Amino acid sequence: MKKYLENFYILLVLMFLFLPIGILILFSFNTSRLNIVFEGFTLDWYVTLFQNRTLLEALKNTLIVAFTSTIVSTIIGTISAYGLHKYSFKGKDIVNELIYIPVVIPEIVLGIALLSIYTLLKIELGMFTLILAHICFCIPFVIISVRSTLDNLDPNLEQAASDLGASKIQTFFRIIIPMLMPGILSGAELALTLSLDDVVISYFTAGPGSNTLPLQVYSMIKTGVTPDVNALITIMLLVIFILLFISTLVQVKRMKREVRV
Repeated sequence: MKKYLENFYILLVLMFLFLPIGILILFSFNTSRLNIVFEGFTLDWYVTLFQNRTLLEALKNTLIVAFTSTIVSTIIGTISAYGLHKYSFKGKDIVNELIYIPVVIPEIVLGIALLSIYTLLKIELGMFTLILAHICFCIPFVIISVRSTLDNLDPNLEQAASDLGASKIQTFFRIIIPMLMPGILSGAELALTLSLDDVVISYFTAGPGSNTLPLQVYSMIKTGVTPDVNALITIMLLVIFILLFISTLVQVKRMKREVRV
């Protein structure tokens, strides 16, 4: 009986998590534009989606900002995490504490702060300021992820590589980076996710021509979100599931190889 109750609770949790996503996908096929009651099945909204220039432009801006900020923040975050882990300097403890500030403070505070800096420096709002804001927001998450992996590394690895004739650069790129890859990928995925769905920081730092998909959907709430938005999100979910499936297959193959070795 206890086992059945546990399975029932798990089912309820899964329904709570995935039922809204299922309803969103269902309403992408709705004949009604109001998106309140499902009236019938149609694929017209998937055709309408590719005719909606505003929505596609917002998606393009979102992808540009997300991938650019993820790449830059991952590089800076990885190097920063390695430097903070390996070297000691004055003020290191203060820096370690400051890293967590963008993580714990409300996004609206960071958004207003960045807007104030841009205004003070007379920087015109646009794609550059938006990408810069996302990089600033994502770097601490990458640092935290990479540092957690660094803490579990054997400190004698670098010394062993040096004894075998490897330079510091060779050691970093051929030994440290491959061993840090799980933490780096986790930080990059987290940064990409945070950037893709950010609304608050983007609201304060975006300018003309830099409207993102979350901002576009937010602006449509008053007049009603049309089913073509649901169609776009459904396509994005499909792409994500395909990538996750491929990633799972790669991990399974890698585990099988390690077992054989």
